[in-house]
Amino acid sequence: MQFKHPEILYFLFLLVIPILVHLFQLRRFKKEYFTNVKLLRQLQQQTRKSSTIKKWLLLATRLLLLAFLILAFAQPFFTAKESKSKDNELIILLDNSFSMQAKGDRGELLKRSVQEILEAFPENQTFSLLTNDVAFWDIDRKTIQSELQNLDYAALPFELDYLLTQIEAKKPNTKKDYIIITDAVGLQSKKIEALSKENEVYYNNPLAENKNNISIEKVTLSQVLEAFYEITITVKSYGENNDPVSLAVYHQEALLAKSQITFDTSEKETKINIPKAAFHGKVTLQDNSLEYDNSFYFSISQPKKQNVICIGTPEKNKFLNKILTEKEFVVTNTELAQLNYNAIENQQTIILNEVNEIPQALATTLHSFYNKGGSIIIIPSEETNIQNINSFFKNFGNYQFSQKDSNEKQITKISFNHPLYKNVFEKRISNFQYPKVKHFFASNGKGLPILQFEDDSNFAFSVTNKIGNLYIFTAPINKQNSNFQNSPLIVPTIYNMAQARNNLKTNTFTIGENESLIIDATLSKDEVVNIINSEHSFIPQQQIVNTKVKLTFGDYPEKAGNYTVKQADNNIQEISFNYPRTESDLNNKNNTLFDKATHVNDVATVLNDLESKRTDTALWKWFILGTLLFLLIELLIQKFVK
Repeated sequence: MQFKHPEILYFLFLLVIPILVHLFQLRRFKKEYFTNVKLLRQLQQQTRKSSTIKKWLLLATRLLLLAFLILAFAQPFFTAKESKSKDNELIILLDNSFSMQAKGDRGELLKRSVQEILEAFPENQTFSLLTNDVAFWDIDRKTIQSELQNLDYAALPFELDYLLTQIEAKKPNTKKDYIIITDAVGLQSKKIEALSKENEVYYNNPLAENKNNISIEKVTLSQVLEAFYEITITVKSYGENNDPVSLAVYHQEALLAKSQITFDTSEKETKINIPKAAFHGKVTLQDNSLEYDNSFYFSISQPKKQNVICIGTPEKNKFLNKILTEKEFVVTNTELAQLNYNAIENQQTIILNEVNEIPQALATTLHSFYNKGGSIIIIPSEETNIQNINSFFKNFGNYQFSQKDSNEKQITKISFNHPLYKNVFEKRISNFQYPKVKHFFASNGKGLPILQFEDDSNFAFSVTNKIGNLYIFTAPINKQNSNFQNSPLIVPTIYNMAQARNNLKTNTFTIGENESLIIDATLSKDEVVNIINSEHSFIPQQQIVNTKVKLTFGDYPEKAGNYTVKQADNNIQEISFNYPRTESDLNNKNNTLFDKATHVNDVATVLNDLESKRTDTALWKWFILGTLLFLLIELLIQKFVK
């Protein structure tokens, strides 16, 4: 037992006073003589004995009464078991990812958790609170009440290790207590076990009542028809969803089409035709679970004609002109000797079709063209100067042609994951009419395969700096050397190579994946490109590359929707952003991550537990009660003891 005011214990010397009073309290008796002396003498002895007991009882009672009163003012207490931790900082980690939109027995998980925090904390208690996207340091309930009540869901996942690193950077070398509030959907952490060993960690796991959910995963442009675009909508079911779901396609706010999906498998696709025009809209559905994945925004730009220069003889360029039609391309055919170098800057694609040797001036110009976002297609000839072509390749990386191989080989492997073949094949085929070549150049170096021979060597591969593209064939594709011109593969391959910068696709991006977009724009020194819609705007990171600008989005925007890329008052392009679908599966819960933490049902339990462990047990009230008790005992002694 300890005392808050031990100096008051000096007043215990006052206990001497009642002792002195008791010892020196003398009473003089006057003698009286009576006839029956024997009887009176016996009575006198009994009276004196009873009086002595009463006085000792009163003395003991008064001593205890005074002692208890002095001890009460000294405020005795028992030290708490964890008294050294009572100054720990309290940190709340609150998950506000989209999975917390799910409804529990008392409403949406996030909103209910916020309400518990506001109800449990006293007004003057200081704490820090971190969510997926915002941090509040050293605040109290009154300060944060408005922000918490308006807290929105974040597109960023609940990354526990990142938040813990952020806390250590902000508050190093301080002892902390943690309250982690999350549904643990898709959650991983390498630090939580060590954290639980060194700190008091409480884990509150709000539970969703309904874990079934339906999500629109993606929308792709699957086919271009004469008057329509065919889009493919991929919808995924998590849990048991037996009822049919209606899909609606909107162009801006106008309803264009409706469809219905019934789930006999977990993932279903449906195809819908929309008018062949610039499109800026969304696909929506309705279910009784999460809302964030019920909409998918997408945009389709009006296609622009690509400027292409084909460098080669007219005879050898014929097959290229059949593929690159006037409807979608502006093709300039020229032989190397008549090439206008000044025209290269205004092109999107340059094709070197069986050029025996690349002059140094052209190699330098093409390297600059590539670095500014252009596409180059190299088709070698049988007479290609290996030393010259390898010198050209050195500008783009460590890619080399070795000797010419005259063994006939078949082209048997298609890299279906290559961006060139996105949306080209409905399914992966392994048995088709294999094209073949008679002569080819063996190659080495790391490029991204497009088409391969039967021995896994490259027939066509690509190199990119994420702005420009270089496509390399390892064999001539004229009819004397190969039947590749007669293969169905040649059309999507050459067409998409030439369309690489403006390939028809949905202009959709995923928030938080730091994707980039290259646009055609010429900016002055201090000019920037903005991305806006009716509610939000932001300025992306941008890199000027001659007549093009590379935009990098980072973690922006914060809200999904349709946006416009603007230069001053000019609309450059329509694009769309969607939330990542990482929170859609409510059954993807990590059930073992917090095994070493203390599980609680609400925040109030945490605060009560910390208070009971770290608050000293005050005893002064008990000593006051003891004082009153001894006062009552004294009164009873005075009244009933004779």
